[in-house]
Amino acid sequence: MAVETKTSRGFTGWHMLGTMIAFFGTIIIANFTMAYFAAHSWSGLVVENSYVASQEFNEKAEAGKQQAALGWQVNAALDNGDFVYTITDKMGAPVRVNGGTVEFKHPVGDVHDTRAVLEVRGEGILGTSIDLADGSWIMEINADAGLNEPYRRISRVLVRNGKIH
Repeated sequence: MAVETKTSRGFTGWHMLGTMIAFFGTIIIANFTMAYFAAHSWSGLVVENSYVASQEFNEKAEAGKQQAALGWQVNAALDNGDFVYTITDKMGAPVRVNGGTVEFKHPVGDVHDTRAVLEVRGEGILGTSIDLADGSWIMEINADAGLNEPYRRISRVLVRNGKIH
């Protein structure tokens, strides 16, 4: 009696087709996934019209130079939701302020950007209650200090454990 053994047929064309479909299918799915998230996440738009923004740059730069020449000193403090901003002149005397705004922006994206109105809390002192998550923020202050333009200060701050560092 003869025993019939089945021999393996090896790597066939069907195996190659399956390997190619799996390989290129994975690449195509990854590309479509990345394209979807790119199209449905932050737009990357910083200004509506870059031409107009470029024309305003020189004016903003000149206003910044004039404000820097004032020699005013500023201090920002955050203590568990209580934000205080002080402005003093170059002699250390408080600068009279009539209010202002503060805006905290994330360096990338605008999902958690926070804006608040600053109220006068004393001579040269502005403040507000604000809830900020820990992380890196770009802080923009616009204070009404009786100048032609609001006194504007932009700085990068780190919030950790409810305090600015």
